[in-house]
Amino acid sequence: MGQIIDSDKLTVSSDALIVDGSDLQFREMLHNLLAFSARLEQIRGGFANLIGLSGPQYTILITVQQLSQLGDVGVGHVAEHLALTPAFVTKETKNLIKLGVLEKQPDPNDLRRVKLKVTAFGETKLQCLPKVQQQVNDQLFKAVTQENFAMLHALSADLRNDAEKALNLLKFLALEEESA
Repeated sequence: MGQIIDSDKLTVSSDALIVDGSDLQFREMLHNLLAFSARLEQIRGGFANLIGLSGPQYTILITVQQLSQLGDVGVGHVAEHLALTPAFVTKETKNLIKLGVLEKQPDPNDLRRVKLKVTAFGETKLQCLPKVQQQVNDQLFKAVTQENFAMLHALSADLRNDAEKALNLLKFLALEEESA
């Protein structure tokens, strides 16, 4: 049974996140998620390293490849999908173009915009990854079953959206604190 903590010292107030009057399990979950996130970053870096890219470059390249299956892909689309700034995606896109793994073409419907596409060289580089990715991802998500995958998929999207809102709230509260 968890220790009951003074409600002024709890880091959450939602009943869903408090067990036996304590936020200990919530904090434990956060630390597990932080450790998982750190490992995800390291694994992404490892995949990127296998094809001579940085982690963010690799993520942008595979995102362009993935989104291209659904239609034309622009910098803004990639930035939104990855929750990155368009300026950052533009900078990394230029580097990927220099490396010859990505190309851009003017959008005939709006000449202010460009369409991104993975080059044949980029596709060749990416082809070496699936065998490694399968083994690593199977181990990484070994605890996920068919039964809980749908829930995890939906929950991860909800958590991402909540994280955006929480970040905006933190920025607002920090500004409010500064002006007080």
